[in-house]
Amino acid sequence: MSQLETAMAILLKTFDKYAGAEGNKGTLSKAELKTMMEKELPSLLKASKNPGDCDKLMKALDHNGDSEVDFSEFVVLVAALTCACHDRCPKK
Repeated sequence: MSQLETAMAILLKTFDKYAGAEGNKGTLSKAELKTMMEKELPSLLKASKNPGDCDKLMKALDHNGDSEVDFSEFVVLVAALTCACHDRCPKK
């Protein structure tokens, strides 16, 4: 597989690893999202000083309002964090 195909497979595997621990295997609950971030993005979570940031993130990601993050919403998170962490956000 190419590097991009490998990265895509890792995204799917990571999502699936945490999704469904509390029910629906196709979505992340708020608790699952927090666990995933603690395990997979520890340096980003440490940088956050506000304990309510996970709640804010969940609301921002949950476009359809079902209180869960599906894979397409998860991919938005990964893309936004990648842009922010590597200074690739569009300049206004």
